Amino acid sequence: MKKEDVPQQGGLNAGCREVNYAVDSDGRYTLEQSVGWEAKNIALRQAWTAIVAQLHAVITEIKAGKKSALAYHMVRKQMDSHLLSQYTGLAHWRVKRHLKPAVFARLDRTALVPYAELFGLSVDALRKVPDEPDLPLPEFDQAEGE
Repeated sequence: MKKEDVPQQGGLNAGCREVNYAVDSDGRYTLEQSVGWEAKNIALRQAWTAIVAQLHAVITEIKAGKKSALAYHMVRKQMDSHLLSQYTGLAHWRVKRHLKPAVFARLDRTALVPYAELFGLSVDALRKVPDEPDLPLPEFDQAEGE
């Protein structure tokens, strides 16, 4: 794209700028800053909506006694049990076991420390789940369609 065509459509970048390649008037590639573009904003908005929907679903499962609070924090950080296992250094079978509410409830503080440290939470906060996802959908800087 040409230097003057680099999109400047704001959106979900929260004031951050990104760098794009563009062709200047001499036909050379240069780096140009952009505040975002509509297609990326739409994709990011859809991704955030899907994450919030996943959080609503996991909160429902936790309230129904199907999963432990660990599942909420795992989904909030967009992890699966394999990734959580790798980051904590715990065996995968153990992480899967800790997703069961009865097993998770019996864990002592020492067993919860790897999870709490990874998620940047206290052990007490790790055991709790909000009634609603605490990950709000970001707002567009400009109205959609502009």
